[in-house]
Amino acid sequence: MTMPKKGSRLITVDGTAFRWRVSHRPASRGDSPSPLTFVVERDENPGRVLHVSLPCARPDNWEGARTIAIRPPLVAGCVRRALGQGWLPSRPGPAFTLPVTEDELTELLDGPPAYLIPFLWGMIPEGGTIRDLPRARQIWSRENAGPDRTP
Repeated sequence: MTMPKKGSRLITVDGTAFRWRVSHRPASRGDSPSPLTFVVERDENPGRVLHVSLPCARPDNWEGARTIAIRPPLVAGCVRRALGQGWLPSRPGPAFTLPVTEDELTELLDGPPAYLIPFLWGMIPEGGTIRDLPRARQIWSRENAGPDRTP
């Protein structure tokens, strides 16, 4: 089964074109937040899919658990690691699973991850405040509302 091209992103790793996308459906994990996962396959002649599971929650979690933004350097690092562990992306077969630990994530990113915490209408960097929300609006109480302020 191949990944739909719609919603996927193209990335070239060591001369080979791949497509990747963040998994849309959270896996049911009981009371704990679902892990953030993504899948990768060759762009041309896809075969075995790579399924990467990260040590953080999906951004849509309701528990406020930390997450990260999946960026191309992380995807490329995971592809290289999976290839080194025996993933053969041009051959058919079941999905190759690559669980990534906290230490491996730091190694793949070449430094500590920049975790984000879901908060109301955006994401705040871990340890940040409401001032870190990029498009946050000031919320005024009705007592402070005036002609130049909207409640």
